[in-house]
Formats: sequence, structure tokens, C-alpha cells
Amino acid sequence: MIIIARSLLKNTKISAIALFPVVLVRSSALRENAVLINHEKIHLRQQLEMLVIFFYLWYVIEYYYLFFKLKDPYQAYKSISFEREAYAMENNSDYLKTRKFWSFWKYRY
Repeated sequence: MIIIARSLLKNTKISAIALFPVVLVRSSALRENAVLINHEKIHLRQQLEMLVIFFYLWYVIEYYYLFFKLKDPYQAYKSISFEREAYAMENNSDYLKTRKFWSFWKYRY
């Protein structure tokens, strides 16, 4: 399910965010962005396989570890294993059909 959340995302740089079980997008035009939606669907699968709460815990811990290591918030975000997998495979619309369980593991920094 995709929900348009202009008010929630308007003061951020975030175009979309996956919060299991929905994807929030900043504008209705972004609903048609297949690459963005695929990226967020990859996150939904990651969240599901980690029982949702463990995804968020891991995400935050990994972010702060990388932030202190790299000293750059954007590079820390881009280096999170979940993001690395999603960015690497966002252009492959068939990826979720063949993705193996915990595939993000091989994208660890």
C-alpha cells in the first residue's frame, strides 16, 4: 500500500519511506516512480524478514556506528547495509522474486 504523506515529509529531504506495512511518499507523482517504489519494497521485505522491530534497531545502530566511523551523516546513511542492498537492486524490478533471505548481509560495510 502506498500513502501520500505530504505533511509528514514536507520539511525533509525524504521522497519516500517504508514503514511496514506501508510506503509513504511525498507526492502523488512519486507513486509512479518505479525505481523509488521498488527501493521501498526492498525495505519492506527487509523489515518483514527481521520481524520489523529488529530492522529498525539494526538500522539505527548501524547508522550511528557508521556515523562515528565516517564522520559524515550522508555517507553513514548510504553505507547502511539495508540501503546498500536497496540502492544496488532498485533498478531490478524482478529482484524481490529471486532475493534470498537476509540478502542485505552481504552488503555490510
